Amino acid sequence: MSSCNEPDCSKVLDQVYEYLDGELGEADLDQIRQHLDDCSPCLQQYDLDVALKALVRRCCRETAPADLRDRIMIKITEARIELNG
Repeated sequence: MSSCNEPDCSKVLDQVYEYLDGELGEADLDQIRQHLDDCSPCLQQYDLDVALKALVRRCCRETAPADLRDRIMIKITEARIELNG
């Protein structure tokens, strides 16, 4: 495994939650899988994110109202558009 000096590291870490949730296309999934296989610092961050999601899932069993989820998704989409602008 290599050190985290590759230009893909920031892209991988930006997309790690989408990767965990299966929200990426096949090409992006393959690219991230390959990067995680080759980059131990990114793999460590990925493992932390997996553990965090598991902890949140165990501790937060309540479901947010549909209206709140919709508003959050709109804000996330707006933020992504601004960042990728």
